[in-house]
Amino acid sequence: MGRVTERRRVIRVRDGAVSTRPDTLVAEEPLEIRLNGKPLAITMRTPGDDFALAAGFLVSEGVLGERDELRSIVYCAGAQADGTNTYNVVDVSTAPDVVLPDITLERNVYTTSSCGLCGKASLDAVRTTARWAIDDATGTEPGTPPVLIEPGLLAGLPDRLRAAQRVFDRTGGLHAAALFTEGGELIDVREDVGRHNAVDKIVGRALQEGRLPLARTILLVSGRASFELAQKAVMAGIPVLAAVSAPSSLAVDLAAETGLTLVGFLRGASMNVYAGDHRIALRAAASQG
Repeated sequence: MGRVTERRRVIRVRDGAVSTRPDTLVAEEPLEIRLNGKPLAITMRTPGDDFALAAGFLVSEGVLGERDELRSIVYCAGAQADGTNTYNVVDVSTAPDVVLPDITLERNVYTTSSCGLCGKASLDAVRTTARWAIDDATGTEPGTPPVLIEPGLLAGLPDRLRAAQRVFDRTGGLHAAALFTEGGELIDVREDVGRHNAVDKIVGRALQEGRLPLARTILLVSGRASFELAQKAVMAGIPVLAAVSAPSSLAVDLAAETGLTLVGFLRGASMNVYAGDHRIALRAAASQG
């Protein structure tokens, strides 16, 4: 299987001094995802957690939502002419009763899951394929109080994510995603050259472990919050998405339509709440200020 990091020779210039040294880089390789033997998509990723990545991708595509719908995921052997395995092709087999959406079957793309749709069509697609309404995906007994998160709790999450990025410390070239409980307990953290892949790895692991929908959780991503990340949160039943940078306009539109809480520019004690402010204890924070 491919390595997470690789070594390359680099010429280093510091304050006019020139030296040669090896440098650690994050690995980037293509992963082809096949569905029941048929090519579906290719994404560039950091090797590792490939099965979870493929499973999470199919959750965001509306193909999978329950562990029993996933029969198996295997590496395809003989991916090279000499018969050796590149470990860059996976085949996902679904249960016989899984209905494959037309949108998935029509798309055979070199892409991530956000391409092929845009604007209103994207919002309609997510709304019609999402299995759980965000406000209803509590996974708890009736009468349980709704999710309400203190701003101070959110403010402390980026530092915890950064502390958990082991490969980033060696390469400086990875995005990350982390899943927390509503009380701030770290559930999972994944790294990848693509933040969308890091989210897929988290969602895919949850599917494999039978934990979907991911109710009463917080998804934190490094960088910006694109439409595709909001889409993946909605498809996994995650009620709160936070990002350390800006969201896109379409991500805000999707959050508003689906009831997702979307927080951007989460830096220190500062943040912008773009949608779903009913889950953030803003009144309490204002009274304390």
